[in-house]
Amino acid sequence: MASKRRILLVLGRSVDLKHLMSNLRERSRLGPSCFTLLVPAVPRGLAWAADMTAGWTDAIVRAEATAGLIREAGIELDDVVVGDPDPFAAAGDVLHGGRFDEVVISTLPHGLTRRLHLSLPERLRRSFGVEVSELTPQRVASSTRFRRITRHDRAEYDRLLTTR
Repeated sequence: MASKRRILLVLGRSVDLKHLMSNLRERSRLGPSCFTLLVPAVPRGLAWAADMTAGWTDAIVRAEATAGLIREAGIELDDVVVGDPDPFAAAGDVLHGGRFDEVVISTLPHGLTRRLHLSLPERLRRSFGVEVSELTPQRVASSTRFRRITRHDRAEYDRLLTTR
């Protein structure tokens, strides 16, 4: 019997849950897998400057909600961890505590993470020698993108309102 593939999921606020669940179902179909969910307690905005524990409540809520979705889908979830506000430190704590075959990370789009020099996947590959996969949020459909409203658009909008 093949052993289960142990996978660490590192999920930030940028996770696209529909894409995540699709990815986990596919991984489960490929072979026996068990997952550990890690949600770093990253504070929102500038809250970290005053209180580094400001992100814990939000992270706990997100971890519980995501764990519920994963379990409802019938996907094996070994553990749920809310970790250090620094995603690299949080992942390192979990990786030091157990053996994992792969790490799946919810990341920002590549261009932004490269500009910010925050390549968590690359740092984990180099430091822990583990296979790392990235899940980036799916792009917004072009029909729902926002655009700048010009004076002409505003005039047309006003005209439509007055003709109703």
